[in-house]
Amino acid sequence: MPAYNMAMLRLLVALLALLSEAVGQQASLLILHKGASSLGFYTHEGAHLTSVPVGLHPHEMVRSLDGRYVYTTDNGTMRIEQAGEGGNTVSIVDLEARSRLGEISLGHYRRPHGIDLDPKTGLLYVSTELPDRLLVVDPNSRKVVRTYETKGKTAHMVKLGPGARWAYVSHSNSSNVAAIELATGEVKLIATGARPEGSALSPDGRFLYVVNREAAQITVIDTATQSAAGVIPTGKGPVRVQVAPDGTIVYALMHEKAVGFADPAARRQLAAVALGGEPVSLALAPDGSLAFAAAQDLDTVYAVSVKERRVVREIRTAPQSFPDAILVLR
Repeated sequence: MPAYNMAMLRLLVALLALLSEAVGQQASLLILHKGASSLGFYTHEGAHLTSVPVGLHPHEMVRSLDGRYVYTTDNGTMRIEQAGEGGNTVSIVDLEARSRLGEISLGHYRRPHGIDLDPKTGLLYVSTELPDRLLVVDPNSRKVVRTYETKGKTAHMVKLGPGARWAYVSHSNSSNVAAIELATGEVKLIATGARPEGSALSPDGRFLYVVNREAAQITVIDTATQSAAGVIPTGKGPVRVQVAPDGTIVYALMHEKAVGFADPAARRQLAAVALGGEPVSLALAPDGSLAFAAAQDLDTVYAVSVKERRVVREIRTAPQSFPDAILVLR
């Protein structure tokens, strides 16, 4: 066999070996590439395994009850401030096959953003900005099965309360959260600080913590009375929030380029860990040991030790992939 053909054969074998190794590796992180309109599969160390195309400019995602699928909200615009009708689909990604299984049409409900999943039924709850609505989506029939008015401006993130009896939708442009009783459709508007965004429940479900980007605070909502029960001052620009197993509140501080930590009992910020860029998302490892924050403009995800309160790893994504939402699988 000519030397040229032998060299090509060796190269092909090497490439096949690398491909086989990548396929065999288990993904630990899912990173939604808002700019590249794809879902990225990564190892815990940050190695990129593959990416699966989804709808245009996805913003948030949630995993199915059985853990096999991920559903992404295909907003169609890069930022909430941008004009335009945006998209109207939820993409379905098969995690085992690492492929896009299909999509769910939302019809005339456009610019889907927040998404949560009912842990009892597996139904999806999706907020849309055009018009401002909360949709109930059946992922099996791939249909919108119910809608709710939110009675605010620019429905952004959604979080189901304890027992999935109430849903909480933050309104970016009316400084309030809609508490929606799902059985009746009754809406109670709860005043917050300016630009409410992400939210998270306390471990016992008694409180919902809503970060207010332009008020530098967390609004504490009592889920029994559907009313504001206090505030926790934070650094500047809190946009996403999670609660660690021990109850510590962890949040992304966009304007300060940091990850913050707060004590819910003392209602005060404990510390902030500086990052290199502005975080737009935040996810916690299941054991609460690491927080992952994405700085989309730098195409970087920072892994922060919750215990040591320091950056322990930087994960680089492809240029202009603009990473946003993150799911930690293990």
